[in-house]
Amino acid sequence: MKSDEPSMSVASVPASIDTITEEKITYDSTHRKLKERHVQLIGIGGTIGTALFVAIGRGLAMGGPASLLLGFSIWSTVVLCVNNCLAEMVSYLPISSPFIRFAGRFVDDAFGVATGYNFFIFEAMMVPFEIIACTFIIDFWPGAAGVHPGIFISIVFVIYAVINIFGVAWYGEAEFWMALGKVILIVGLLAFTVVTMLGGNPLHDRFGFRYWKEPGAFAELYYTGSLGRFMGFLACLIQASFTIAGPDYVSMAAGETQNPRKVLPKAFNAVFFRLAAFFILGSLAVGILVPYDQEDLVNIYIKGSSAAGAAGSPYVLAMQRLRIGVLPHIVNALILTSALSAGNSYVFCASRSLFGLALEGKAPKIFRRTNKSGVPIYCVLLVLMFSLLAFLQLSAGTAMVFNWFIGLMTSSQLLNYAVCSFTYIKFYRACIAQGVDRSKLPFKGRLQPYTAYYSLFLTLTMTFVGGFTVFLPGSWNVTTFLFSYTMPVLFPTVFLVWKLAKGTKWVRSHEADLVEGLDEIEAYEKSYRETPGKFERFQQEWAARLGKKIGRS
Repeated sequence: MKSDEPSMSVASVPASIDTITEEKITYDSTHRKLKERHVQLIGIGGTIGTALFVAIGRGLAMGGPASLLLGFSIWSTVVLCVNNCLAEMVSYLPISSPFIRFAGRFVDDAFGVATGYNFFIFEAMMVPFEIIACTFIIDFWPGAAGVHPGIFISIVFVIYAVINIFGVAWYGEAEFWMALGKVILIVGLLAFTVVTMLGGNPLHDRFGFRYWKEPGAFAELYYTGSLGRFMGFLACLIQASFTIAGPDYVSMAAGETQNPRKVLPKAFNAVFFRLAAFFILGSLAVGILVPYDQEDLVNIYIKGSSAAGAAGSPYVLAMQRLRIGVLPHIVNALILTSALSAGNSYVFCASRSLFGLALEGKAPKIFRRTNKSGVPIYCVLLVLMFSLLAFLQLSAGTAMVFNWFIGLMTSSQLLNYAVCSFTYIKFYRACIAQGVDRSKLPFKGRLQPYTAYYSLFLTLTMTFVGGFTVFLPGSWNVTTFLFSYTMPVLFPTVFLVWKLAKGTKWVRSHEADLVEGLDEIEAYEKSYRETPGKFERFQQEWAARLGKKIGRS
């Protein structure tokens, strides 16, 4: 490679599992075109969606402000531990669909297959969830009531198709700007909370922490007294386990990131600040702004009515209560952009997870194919087909389908994080058995392997607790049960079927493959030449001019 070339695709390095040629078709020819700013914002884009701006109202209605804050704070520590695990493994070996392929290499090939399909289903189902959320948000505007929801679904479908089919650079740039809008939105909403609670609102109401006193800090759910308050807290913890995410989205971009061993550790380190700023402060803010017994909130999230539309966002509800005119429309528009961005991230991650399965022969070969832009085109098309499930809302109702998807995706995401934690434990043991010095890795996780055990225990526990409401007296619902417990049953089923069919073996620590793909990554690092951005070029030009003037003088 010429020294003046800015980057190098995975396909240009020596042949490995990342560069398989069969029947004159090049596979895994994804291109490393995502820059540091793209990766940082992709992590935010996948993290912040309607779950933080809209669905968080469900947790508030069920548990109250104190339970919501406590649940989000506790679960942030779990996700931080998962981040600790992924950062070390992915920064060491930044390949396509990393934690899926690591599950097969460090644990068991059948375990990797089950992981891959669980993650694929999770991400693919998140796409129709966000599309439904978009129609939920659009319903806020009176003029949208007369438009058939199918039209909105079709428009969003086309937007995702265009962005994801025409190259990773398009995806990275689109996600950068949409995710930047999310950051501005959440910062603005936090500032709005501080200003309004201190009396900076049209009503001049200095309400402060009023709603923590009346109706109270803890809501009673299903039962009265201490048991009811515990049920409310448990509902908030389940809501947090669905809402809080981040490290898995950073890891899925590893195979298409420029200079990954430098960029990825920074992106993973930033997850801590996102958790604190976006989720913990965000959960505190909604508990300040809206009482948990507000009628619209209860109607949507407790009684299942969709009549109030996107006013289900606690922030919009607060603005309406304070009689703020234009701002609710601006915030609602930004929340809509947030939903579009999150769905865009899910199309990317779902397609790359299926791509990773195909690379290792665990999905049909057709899904290995990429177009000239390095996009796994058939993977993207299949994910887009999943998005058509959004049309379910036309018959079952938006709020009902919204809650169904939350149940399915919560259990699936918890399994993903449990897999990441367990895979890291096996990686850690393999490093010890094979004499790998972890202190020399691009990223060394703190307090390992104890943080991995902590996240593994809590994620597995919550996987089976998540659908507990169907077991309460008089609350049995077949649909809710199936959406809550399909993935915990499907995962071990896929594992056992593949294991029995292929005769796979549990990987021993001294046999785990810690080196495949390492030579290619190191060769890429040696040949990589960073291309300066516009700002850096501007600095260089002025420095050169200044140097010439000094030389003349």
